[in-house]
Amino acid sequence: MGEHLIKMPDVGEGIAEAELVEWHVKVGDLVREDAVLAAVMTDKATVEIPSPVDGEVLWLGAEIGDVVAIGSPLIRLKVEGGDSATSEGSPTEKVAEPPARIGEIEAQADGAVKVPEAIIERQVKSAPSQPTEKPQTPPMKMHRTSVTRAEGERPIASPAVRLRAREAGVDLRQVPGSGPAGRITHEDLDAFFTHGRQVAKAPGLSQNTSVEHIKVVGLRRKIAEKMAIAKSHIPHITYVEEVDVTALEDLRSSLNANKRADRPKLTLLPFLMRAMVKAIAEQPHLNAIYDDDAGVVHQHGGVHIGIATQTGSGLMVPVVKHAEARDLWECAVELNRLAEAAKSGLATREELGGSTITITSLGAIGGIVTTPVINYPEVAIVGVNKMVVRPVWDGSTFIPRKMMNLSSSFDHRIIDGWDAAVFVQRIKTLLETPAMIFVEA
Repeated sequence: MGEHLIKMPDVGEGIAEAELVEWHVKVGDLVREDAVLAAVMTDKATVEIPSPVDGEVLWLGAEIGDVVAIGSPLIRLKVEGGDSATSEGSPTEKVAEPPARIGEIEAQADGAVKVPEAIIERQVKSAPSQPTEKPQTPPMKMHRTSVTRAEGERPIASPAVRLRAREAGVDLRQVPGSGPAGRITHEDLDAFFTHGRQVAKAPGLSQNTSVEHIKVVGLRRKIAEKMAIAKSHIPHITYVEEVDVTALEDLRSSLNANKRADRPKLTLLPFLMRAMVKAIAEQPHLNAIYDDDAGVVHQHGGVHIGIATQTGSGLMVPVVKHAEARDLWECAVELNRLAEAAKSGLATREELGGSTITITSLGAIGGIVTTPVINYPEVAIVGVNKMVVRPVWDGSTFIPRKMMNLSSSFDHRIIDGWDAAVFVQRIKTLLETPAMIFVEA
């Protein structure tokens, strides 16, 4: 028998490291050649790592969330054959057994630590041979435990103690008394508070003091890093405008009712995309990427609109490329295709990159106003808020209109407030008079 060490492979594109986001195996598993061992993430692309040989898993070299350098030891297999080898066939050294993980050690309520017998036995076996004695377990600290008195039994306590308990919302039937005949003292209340006993403000109510520690890994960590860069680099200016979309909604309903069978159902977004294309034609400097390190703005002719999409794994931004060359229906088709690919985890790196301006929408739960974070290194993002029916004064009376806010953010280093307002007002005009969206200038 021999051993085979698998190192973190080169995943291409000059990547020096990758984040481990999933193990498909554990120690002791038997794996076949080409079976998936792990998944790693670089930027927003997930890469699966297959096994080059048959074998048994002996050791895993990283935990979920670890960032592993290319070429670092990742997994060790026991294989048929004599010599140890790496995936490239070079000799390898034996790797020491990893120490006990945090999950193997139990913390006691008083701060003491309980170490499982399996860990003690493993450490004793690996220690130098010498006379040993069985470790003496230190006595545990004992605390009084709360008891609930029988229904109708009145706890014995002074008026001052009762007042203090009432103000703290404590049911005295849960507090053990140390005084004569079980009388509850101020010291008993102190001990009750100190040791985190359940405080019941009313029967059936109790405190939940649990804390769950969730490591931020994978796509969620990438999102966090990108949001932090965007907010730390870009001085945002947010401009909010109210839009009357009554005519647009009437047009959209009519087009959907009479659409061909091979066409998708239209949402508001394809109309917004076409309105943005026309507005960008008049203000092309908003369709840009700002390289702040080089001090250069890359103004694009092609309008590549990123669509912020919520998925089970987190926020993704698939990109509708060359929206300026697509009509309303083509925008809708591509939008649906990309959204489905993102939600199913099948979107490619090319489909998730290259945007020049972004739309973000929370649909029906979009709130009244939002302050969107710019998709760095772009210079503008358009946010869609929810649509509501509100009374609007037409000069003589109030009439019901379908209203919606646009909340848009701009990089104030590149986009002045006046230009931001002109851009949003142009989009507003196009959406309120949707026939203009179809008129070629």
